[in-house]
Amino acid sequence: MPGENPPRAGQAVSGGRNDSGAIGSVVTGGSLSWRARVATFLATATLAGPLLCLAAHAEPSIAQKTGLSVSTVEVMQLAMFAGVMGAALVSAIFLIRERARTSAQNGELRARIADVNAALQRSEALLNLRDQRVIVWGSENKKPELIGTLPIESGAPEDRAAFLAFGRWLMPRSAAALENAVAGLREKTKAFDLVIESQAGAPLEVHGRKSAAHVLVRFVSLSETQRSQARLKIENQRLAADYDTMIGLLDALKMPSWLRAADGRLKWVNRAYAEAVEAETAEAAVRDAKEFLGGQARDAIAEQHKSRPVFEQTLSTVIEGDRRMFAVTDFAGADGSAGIASDTSAIETIRGEYERTVRSHADTLDQLNTAVAIFDTDEKLRFFNQAFQKLWNLDSGFLHSAPDNALLLDRLRSEGKIAEQPEWRRWKESLLGAYRAVESQEHWWHLPDGKTIRVVANPQPKGGVTWVFENLTEKMDLESRYQTAVRVQGETLDNLAEGVAVFGPDGRLRLSNPAFVALWGLGADVVKPNVHVSTIRDLCDQHAADSPWSGFVAAITGFDDERRDRHGQTELNNGNVLRYAVIHLPNGQVMMTFVDVTDSVNVERALKDKNEALEKSDQLKNEFVQHVSYELRSPLTNIIGFTELLSLPTTGPLSPKQREYVEHVGSSSSVLLTIVNDILDLATVDAGIMQLDISEVSIDRTIAAAAELVSDRLEQHSIELRIDAAAAPKSFHGDEIRVRQILYNLLSNAANYAPEASTITLACRQLGEGVEFSVHDDGPGMPPDLLDSVFRRFEPKTNGGRRRGAGLGLSIVKSFVELHGGSVRIETGKDKGTTVICTFPDTPSGIREAAE
Repeated sequence: MPGENPPRAGQAVSGGRNDSGAIGSVVTGGSLSWRARVATFLATATLAGPLLCLAAHAEPSIAQKTGLSVSTVEVMQLAMFAGVMGAALVSAIFLIRERARTSAQNGELRARIADVNAALQRSEALLNLRDQRVIVWGSENKKPELIGTLPIESGAPEDRAAFLAFGRWLMPRSAAALENAVAGLREKTKAFDLVIESQAGAPLEVHGRKSAAHVLVRFVSLSETQRSQARLKIENQRLAADYDTMIGLLDALKMPSWLRAADGRLKWVNRAYAEAVEAETAEAAVRDAKEFLGGQARDAIAEQHKSRPVFEQTLSTVIEGDRRMFAVTDFAGADGSAGIASDTSAIETIRGEYERTVRSHADTLDQLNTAVAIFDTDEKLRFFNQAFQKLWNLDSGFLHSAPDNALLLDRLRSEGKIAEQPEWRRWKESLLGAYRAVESQEHWWHLPDGKTIRVVANPQPKGGVTWVFENLTEKMDLESRYQTAVRVQGETLDNLAEGVAVFGPDGRLRLSNPAFVALWGLGADVVKPNVHVSTIRDLCDQHAADSPWSGFVAAITGFDDERRDRHGQTELNNGNVLRYAVIHLPNGQVMMTFVDVTDSVNVERALKDKNEALEKSDQLKNEFVQHVSYELRSPLTNIIGFTELLSLPTTGPLSPKQREYVEHVGSSSSVLLTIVNDILDLATVDAGIMQLDISEVSIDRTIAAAAELVSDRLEQHSIELRIDAAAAPKSFHGDEIRVRQILYNLLSNAANYAPEASTITLACRQLGEGVEFSVHDDGPGMPPDLLDSVFRRFEPKTNGGRRRGAGLGLSIVKSFVELHGGSVRIETGKDKGTTVICTFPDTPSGIREAAE
């Protein structure tokens, strides 16, 4: 300006800083005129405005160091514009007024312009340093401009497009943070300062600023010390971010989590912990020190942390009044511990239910008759039931050792329990292909012992195969026998003389045989399956006046009270008599059978007539026998009485011949009386009117009485009677008179056949079921052909006997013994004599009126 002292050479007019690229209006002119100085000042002002703006954008700290704010820069821009305009005006004036002096001043102006160019070059040199790179966005529609370079070891590409693709050369987390910061800078004018890391591992500082016209992002390479600090900062940022992420994750989990200080106090809990301890917030749970686990559980955790840092155990605690099971994991570090609890109550419930289900299934499979074996994905035996072990008869220890399927097959083959295959290896591989199959496979095994096994391989969804061995031997045998039985039944029904018809619950014919059609005179074309019983009834009613088919229909189709078995017979119009039976079968079916009993009925009628005649004849015989017996007994009694009277000395003396005749008449009369009495007794027994007088029978007295009756006959033939009653009881229940009569007849029969001077043995002994009497003689014995007729009446035996009798002795014995409920048998042999044995029960089962 005119009147001002010109600045000294090297004096800074604007106070700018050369190292940042900003150019001050430096003039050197102590020897220049004031006009030249003004011109130089104006030129310098014109160039200083852009340089100052660029310097402000390149390094934000310039504004702070120069004391200029962003608004000051804008004022300088306006001043620069005004200065340019003023310079142009002054220059014109200078050119007009001092045209003559222009030539001299041009040299000085060129020198000043050279100084300005040098300053610009110095600014560009500062911007193009290798330790920084600047991205400049001039406007929204223009591509950004890159200034400067970064060292090779930073990993930053030189290509502009590759450099702007941050995700290609920066670490993912650094690239994401930088992109978000740049977007915030461009859209919201939000400045930022970051430390990022390239994929090569080099840390960089990034500063972002925005002016009125430009957006600048500067990347600065750091020194080794700065790099260490930057890496530490990045690591801290990363750890802080990871910590925030982990805390966020733990807070979002539905599992209670906690952090404790070294002294055991709670430092942090998540929302699930707060809900479990019924706290309003997690901070409230920490503040109030609400514990999730009980004191005993916390003591167990602390005790285990003394030996190892990790605690893993299932613990129980009460949540909302319910006791639940939690899988607790707690880790003890240097400055405290952290823990997490997972609710396993549902898992434990499911596990218990699963275990109970598995045991139930195992117990159920053990009760099955079908053999079952389960192999896992490794083809190892994991389960088998008792039927499987019984089927193959394998050692329990071998089965419990979890053998694989191939080994089990080889074991069965070596023991000869499965059939030998022509190509064993191929057959086994084909069988084990079930482990790679999707669908079930079925095989049939014919075992060497004749069994037929149906083998089903069922692949499991999670691997492994369940093998089912069904023994069909009995089933196939039963099926074969059933088919045979059906065919035999059909042939049998078709060839039966009986008519058979089976009706279903709906009243329709199921099956019939030809005999049914023939007996009722029906047509074979009418009696067919599914014909209703009413149709057959209408046809059969024509062949019988009193047809039973109405009752048959009711039995087949009626209600339960009408559906009952029945039997009967009916007579047809042609004179044939049919006997029928209505039998109810299972499933509501009814079988009807018809038998032609015409001949049987006719024979029965004839037999009835003959039986009535025989009954009348037998009645007449009994009446005659009784009448004759009683009529004969009276004169015999008189004869015997008068004979004994004649034998008395008081009657008068008799000659020896007379006495002999009298004795002969007496003995004959006695024999005749005995025969008459026997006949009368037998007639009484046959008539069923004889009654026993049961009382206590003394064995010794009865034997003595019977021996006395036959003593005369025994003395006559010098026969000795030996009595063996040592093993006999003192008494038993019976009719003493009939027992004595039995023994008398046995002794009389033995005396008749015993040789002269021989011995007859009468023995009696106690048996478990009663008393046994036996009479033995040394006679010739009885041939076997006479044993069947020995008890017949009126058949005297002459096999070596001294005299013939009426043949009633043994018949009387048999009748009286059986009347007591006992039995009689004979033991005899040639030249061994004869023994008649009679057995009496201790107590008769009842007083029988007659022997059948």
